[in-house]
Amino acid sequence: MEFTWTYQKDVPRKLRSALRMEGVTSTLMKVAIYHGGKMLINGEEKWAVDMVQPGDRFSLVLPAEAGNPAVEAYPAPITIVYEDRDFLVLNKPAGVATVPAHNVDVADSLVNRVKYYYQQRGYENQVIHVATRLDKDTSGLVVFPKHRFAHAVLDRQLKHHEVKKNYLALVTGQVQANHGYIDAPIQRDPESFVQRMVGSAGKASVTEYWTQWTSLRASLVRVRLHTGRTHQIRVHFAYLNHPLLGDDMYGQVSPVIARQALHCYWLQFYSPFKQENITLEAPVPDDFLAAIEQLK
Repeated sequence: MEFTWTYQKDVPRKLRSALRMEGVTSTLMKVAIYHGGKMLINGEEKWAVDMVQPGDRFSLVLPAEAGNPAVEAYPAPITIVYEDRDFLVLNKPAGVATVPAHNVDVADSLVNRVKYYYQQRGYENQVIHVATRLDKDTSGLVVFPKHRFAHAVLDRQLKHHEVKKNYLALVTGQVQANHGYIDAPIQRDPESFVQRMVGSAGKASVTEYWTQWTSLRASLVRVRLHTGRTHQIRVHFAYLNHPLLGDDMYGQVSPVIARQALHCYWLQFYSPFKQENITLEAPVPDDFLAAIEQLK
């Protein structure tokens, strides 16, 4: 796969520096140098220390990525919200894990489904890169970079909190504030391998929310994550004594919805390959809408 840019600066620069300016990491350059790729200036193969002149076209060529044979392909449907050469974004249904679980009879996760999709289309890169994840019983938008460069791009944006995600959550009880921040560190619960909790030893965690409507029984909140901790929304609203409806880990089961009422409905990230923001939405699923109707 080839990525090409035109050098716009007035001063010559080493090829490796020009590539870094375009977001190419040292790891990607090593792949190009040692593992079957190459670096080009005006179509000719060059070394990292060769000079790029103003107006030159320079390129990074990465080898095809062979799939992991330990990951099984599973022929189940996926709902594609967006796809281009670099990114695939799906609307994940509740009840399907993002990544494969250990010791299961049928390896049916989004990763397994995407592998089948890639195989059917004969994509050059067969490695399933996952940039964002959702809990098994949370629905909504999940991003799959389609090659290692796109994955590096998303990892950098996630590290700097530049990937924006909005959720809708149905929480128990009457939320008083129209708008609020939950700034409370999250750590592992020492009594559980899976659960998290608010605690002073945790990592900084910030959740912003806006109350859409509220009643004595439940409230609908729109949520923006400013950090990306495991179970962050679920832990933070349980900490406020408003656990998510149907969340049997941090609250309790609900007669109106059979899973935690959480849906990632909006997502935005920047594609340097297209030089534009990619902004996407996923419709609210039927079980969530039915719960709203019963509680309003």
